Amino acid sequence: MARSFDPVQLGSIELFCKAAELGSFTAAAEALGVTPAAVSRSIARLEQRLGVRLFVRSTRSIRLTGDGELYRTECQQALEQIVEAERAITGHQRTPSGLLRISVPTTYAHHRLLPLLPAFNAAYPGVALELNISNRNVDLVDDGYDLVIRLGEPQDSRLIARKLEDATLGLFASPAYLQARGMPQQLDDLAHHDCIQFILPSTGRPLPWLLRDAQGSVIEHGFKASRQVHEDVLGVVTWARAGGGISQIYHFIAEEAVRRGELVEVLPQLAGATRPFSILYPQNRHLSARVRAFVEFLVAHTAGA
Repeated sequence: MARSFDPVQLGSIELFCKAAELGSFTAAAEALGVTPAAVSRSIARLEQRLGVRLFVRSTRSIRLTGDGELYRTECQQALEQIVEAERAITGHQRTPSGLLRISVPTTYAHHRLLPLLPAFNAAYPGVALELNISNRNVDLVDDGYDLVIRLGEPQDSRLIARKLEDATLGLFASPAYLQARGMPQQLDDLAHHDCIQFILPSTGRPLPWLLRDAQGSVIEHGFKASRQVHEDVLGVVTWARAGGGISQIYHFIAEEAVRRGELVEVLPQLAGATRPFSILYPQNRHLSARVRAFVEFLVAHTAGA
């Protein structure tokens, strides 16, 4: 098979990636032990070969063009695979290291993932973690994340999914609210209560409550509520704790507030429906040691949770 690049070109790609990372030809030169002129010449050769501009240059700064962003993403992944291949051969693969970028929803971050991270850091001190904690669905590949944790069934065929858990749901309210309004005894009683809805950011529609009927079948309870929370689902929990009404909450989130006496489970006979959380990563047979270590750690610590 004919080679489409040579070692000089590979070196130019490394210089390009470092300049893109640091935002400076001079800083890239210092980091890699070459001159700024060598960096500039290498990148100019790349641009000539590709027929595109990779950087917009000014007297004080550089920034990637759209083509440069795309090229950097692909080249960075290729360079990381080369590093991982070398580690596998030399035996360093047994010691995961490097930066791991993770996107996780607010609920799972605060009540599942963050409490586990000190143990992961102790086990793998060479791995640096960067977390994006939000309910925005980032694009794992395009936004440069190594891993994402998602609620629901994965739809992207480019990704591998490992289920972390099926999180059970229940209805909860504060003791003060129930003392003032009474404890509902059956599903129809909810029509006479203040119910707090979460509005899905992706669709603008209410998230239906999932309940189990007397036969154990899952039913969707749809309703129109005067109390709604947008964007941050943890606002539903805080509002319920403050006495704002009844809300549907994952048991793993509510359990601590229940122990403290801040929440009481309502209609427990309807609880038990679940929603799945999974950890997703790109299909890649050369999976990095740090990604593999994190996936296995999280699966082991959440299985059966």
